[in-house]
Amino acid sequence: MHEGGALPCTRLTARQALAAVADTYRELPEPPSGFAPDASGPPPKAPPGTSPEPSSKAPPDSPGEPLSGTVRDTAPGTKTESGTAPARLPAGAAGPDGPLGWRGYDDARARARARTGEDESVVAALAVIGGTEAVVLSFEFRYLGGSLGERTGDRLEAAYTEARERGLPVVSLIATGGSRMQEGMRALTQLQRVTRQSALNRAAGLPQIAVLRDPTTGGGWATLGAAADVILALPGAQIGFAGSRVRPPDADPHAYSAEGQLASGQIDAVVPADRLRGTLQRWLRLLCPPGGSAGRDVEPATPPKALGAPGLPESGWQAVLRAREARRPHAEAYLEAYFDDREEISGDRCGGVDPGLRCGFGRRDGRTIAFAAQCGTATRPAGFRTAARLVRLADRLGIPVLTLVDTPGAANDAAAERAGAGAAIADCFAALATAKVPVTSLLIGEGGSGGALALAAPGRLWATPDSYFSVIAPELAAAILKRDERQIHDTADQLRIRPQDLLELDVIRGIVPPT
Repeated sequence: MHEGGALPCTRLTARQALAAVADTYRELPEPPSGFAPDASGPPPKAPPGTSPEPSSKAPPDSPGEPLSGTVRDTAPGTKTESGTAPARLPAGAAGPDGPLGWRGYDDARARARARTGEDESVVAALAVIGGTEAVVLSFEFRYLGGSLGERTGDRLEAAYTEARERGLPVVSLIATGGSRMQEGMRALTQLQRVTRQSALNRAAGLPQIAVLRDPTTGGGWATLGAAADVILALPGAQIGFAGSRVRPPDADPHAYSAEGQLASGQIDAVVPADRLRGTLQRWLRLLCPPGGSAGRDVEPATPPKALGAPGLPESGWQAVLRAREARRPHAEAYLEAYFDDREEISGDRCGGVDPGLRCGFGRRDGRTIAFAAQCGTATRPAGFRTAARLVRLADRLGIPVLTLVDTPGAANDAAAERAGAGAAIADCFAALATAKVPVTSLLIGEGGSGGALALAAPGRLWATPDSYFSVIAPELAAAILKRDERQIHDTADQLRIRPQDLLELDVIRGIVPPT
């Protein structure tokens, strides 16, 4: 049982976890000790390879099973999924008891090998998940707490290199307590190796998905986990840079849980074990469409059809009232009508979540489109940062973007200022301005000043008939310029905020017709 009474997250072996999500897989060959390929820069991304023709199918009783269940110890000499488990140690460590001569380290590894049938804390494999090929890294927590040592670094570097050479995504099934203390700084520096490999794959336009099992702490969380493009976690999993034995005694245990990390914007979703396989399949289909990346000749997303009132407003104030009508279609209705299926990301990775901004990837007419959709509320700094994160990820993967603009403006309370509203808005502006993939925007309701403009694509903005866009709310403009709130209606007309006004002013490219 976890601290704070959280539900237990039963641990699977590395191979059980692999089998629970993969259709088929085969283990990658063991890299030589000190594996260090020439990786001075990311090679051109290869098209997805043919099927790896796995030589080792997942055990018959494993595919489709959730990531839960009882783990049985494996004694020396007994049969495992990888064959007989001998008690001898692999090569790789410098000298007796490893690079530090840590007394008893050889014996500890021998016991770990006898218990698990593994000779390291990670298993790397070529796998097929829902028809999509991927390199999968699965951690064996029962091998010295899933800790990262030099040989672990060799395996991880070789696996990332294999993914780049084949043009494949990396899926990490993480369960680790961090760096291996018995190898000291030689172990800690493996985090630099892993980070470099992750960055090379990122630069090559290859997606990385992390699944946080129990526990995911220390350097494993701060590299393989937190650096992934999409981060999923199992319910109740312990997640945090600090493990349970090194935290302050009064630390809130919820902050170190999957649910706490989701609430603070550090992960994208908590996925029940029985839904993980299907969720991974959908994410891989979205981020790795058949035929590979579309490169930079990406077709823009078509703007959605209007779902609300069809006629154009007669006055500026009528445009405002229609856009503020609670019953008009909002982001959820547009996303539901536009996409065949979709998955969402969550959080700004800086401690914040804005429920008023939806971001993710969806399928429409057989291709993937990224989306960032305002939901009609004042957008908070976390929302702008999440949108910027979404746009940059889509840009790196060669996926077009659709934004739905609908906000009375950026949140301007004291909490928003302390959270860096100005910097967050600036970052969102920059992400859209520098995107190499086409960004399409549709104004579906209120367009309140810079908070709305930050999600509006320069030169590719459309509007629905029941929307408006204004430099400032008419009420505020009347109060500032005329000091007479009775002149709101006239001010709304003077601001020329109706869709037809925006078209005449060349602010939008067109007014979308109804469905």
